[in-house]
Amino acid sequence: MSGMTFRKSTKSDIDAIMRIIEDARLSLRQRGIDQWQNDYPNRTTIENDIDHGYSYILEQDNTVVGTVAVIFGKEITYAEIFDGNWLSNKEYAVIHRIAVVSRFMGRGFASVMIGNIERMCLEKGVRSIRVDTHEKNESMQRLLDKNGFTYCGIIYLLDKSKRLAYEKLL
Repeated sequence: MSGMTFRKSTKSDIDAIMRIIEDARLSLRQRGIDQWQNDYPNRTTIENDIDHGYSYILEQDNTVVGTVAVIFGKEITYAEIFDGNWLSNKEYAVIHRIAVVSRFMGRGFASVMIGNIERMCLEKGVRSIRVDTHEKNESMQRLLDKNGFTYCGIIYLLDKSKRLAYEKLL
């Protein structure tokens, strides 16, 4: 897609990112999904992502249309998986807080972000990507299936919330 830029977020992007997060929060609530409903992710979460170099945005013609956090390293909540197994024990990247402006959903922007994350992983020699999602978030599950992720089992967040866990080997 032309006119698209995938780049690390800066502090000047926080307001645009928070608008996307709030838009996604509303969309999830309207679909009866309790994911992201308890002031998470919040502005502090996004600021921390930017400070640690985890936060990325997708721009279409200089308009921020998507946001994602990409973390290279271990995710504490992935140490134990239930009713399944991870595909590998390799070093992995984790996708968190991925969202697209609702009016742009269905245009492939989330898949563009995943493609960029895959490229980043390959450049770093990382051959695995893991992600989790709410069991009612069917649109995220479809996105993961469409992009070649495999359902691996169930993980629990630190607050004991149940999540479906996925992995893709590159």
